Amino acid sequence: MRWSDTLIPTLRDAPQEAEIPSHKLMLRAGLMRRLAGGLYTFLPLGLRALRKLEAIVREEMDRAGALEVLMPAAQPRELWDRSGRYAVMGELMYHVTDRQKREMVLGPTHEEVITDLASREISSYRQLPKTFYQIQTKFRDEIRPRFGLMRAREFIMKDAYSFDTAWDAADRSYQAMYDAYARIFARCGLRTRVVEADTGAMGGKWSHEFMVPSEFGEDGIVECEACGYAANLERAERAAPAFDRPGGGGAPPPEEVATPGRSTIEDVSQFLGCAPERLIKTIIYVVDGKTVAVCCAGDREVNESKLRRALEASVVEMADEAAIRRVTGARVGFAGPWGLSIPVYADLGLDGAADYAAGANRDDAHLRHVVLDRDARIAARHDLCVARGGDPCPRCSGALRERRGIEVGHVFKLGTKYSDSFGATFLDEAGAARPLVMGCYGIGVTRTLQAVVEQCRDDKGIIWPLSVAPYRVALLVLNPGDGGAGEAAGRLAADLEARGIDVLLDDRDERAGVKFNDADLLGLPLRVVVSARGLAAGKIEIKPRAGKEVAQAPLEGAADRIAAMCGE
Repeated sequence: MRWSDTLIPTLRDAPQEAEIPSHKLMLRAGLMRRLAGGLYTFLPLGLRALRKLEAIVREEMDRAGALEVLMPAAQPRELWDRSGRYAVMGELMYHVTDRQKREMVLGPTHEEVITDLASREISSYRQLPKTFYQIQTKFRDEIRPRFGLMRAREFIMKDAYSFDTAWDAADRSYQAMYDAYARIFARCGLRTRVVEADTGAMGGKWSHEFMVPSEFGEDGIVECEACGYAANLERAERAAPAFDRPGGGGAPPPEEVATPGRSTIEDVSQFLGCAPERLIKTIIYVVDGKTVAVCCAGDREVNESKLRRALEASVVEMADEAAIRRVTGARVGFAGPWGLSIPVYADLGLDGAADYAAGANRDDAHLRHVVLDRDARIAARHDLCVARGGDPCPRCSGALRERRGIEVGHVFKLGTKYSDSFGATFLDEAGAARPLVMGCYGIGVTRTLQAVVEQCRDDKGIIWPLSVAPYRVALLVLNPGDGGAGEAAGRLAADLEARGIDVLLDDRDERAGVKFNDADLLGLPLRVVVSARGLAAGKIEIKPRAGKEVAQAPLEGAADRIAAMCGE
């Protein structure tokens, strides 16, 4: 492809909208352009890279035995009502009404659609196992789309769904997809970290995320270098702190202290002269419609995903001011764990807590000398806080450390959550009806493309891996008006393309510096330079984008050498 025949609108500077390096580079290199917040048009160069990535995904999914289908983006609301997820994901979905006044949603995911299909088409164990996949556009009404393709309102996703007869068979399907994902990301040139993850609104019992480590990642990760444990912050566990606490047997009774207008942890700790970790934070939640209290140390944050799992709940929400006043008798900021008529759950970090301070369940008042086990009735203790660096590892004696990452893939063990809702059953060998056991597997295709740019770059531009580069060779013609250089470059390009190596021939009438800078910005794996001066000596220049050395190579046989460097 000649540069003059395509559209590659490179930019010297990144638009103000771009926030992270990969977003800036994708705009500067002319891969895409913004239409509106979270909506992007792929230009020719970006689309070529995207199609190559999709081809890798298809090859590995087919290799794993999955069957490709294509499901509608528009979905009837009734499907989401049947699964119970309409109320959970309602605000995240785009809602439309057809001319018959039937409410539809633009699919953010397709569990409901595929399970409805399976309920109609799979009836016998002889048809199992089956795994279906698609590469389809998804829609999510993000409150704050940002970081380019990382959090977009419209994006391309590969989603797959497995159906099995039992859990052990489902585990094999899960492992097959897990292994396929590892191959996909490796072929894309990505270094990934697999971490335990929360299932969230998807439901199910277990899941793993494939993370690309990045300081600009939106997802928090904790990991233990001693044993290899790793999880995202929604899922991450921690062991009970291994420090001694003062016994509460001889502690004085709670003492009420007036704390007028001091309702925050910072204000109260300063006023009482104690560290934030010596305060008991009491937060009122509504869990599946029932009000509960959750206690943790003042310097910690409650992990609502952990709370949901610990209480085996579907919906966890913070109570509003009226509900807090009703159950505690005080306004927000003065709740304490005693004298409540609702269940009180304590974080394991408060085990043995003595001589703490906490809200007095009265406006403008707190208590000192609190011994949690003595002064409150605790329904149960769980690991309920967000894990952080320095916390003890839940698997060994090591310490956790924090990192950031970009989620590019997610695999779930769903079980029978959806098959139960949709009556998706099969007849086993004995003729008994049993629910299909499901798994769900997603790859953010457009997000993965940007993750490649985020991980494969330097201060000059992108450094594409060969597998997903828009073109593998950037062929620069210096002084294209010189017929000899232009003709030689054209012959070399034709020779390479005949061998299946795609070439971007920069035939622009531009200064050499402009061409070199654009070549670095676009980041195609090999840069080949043809110039009148080099041809006079029978030479061309070859430089890998990821390397520093420029090699002089004879024009005769150059195509063979370049092909070998491209893996052909």
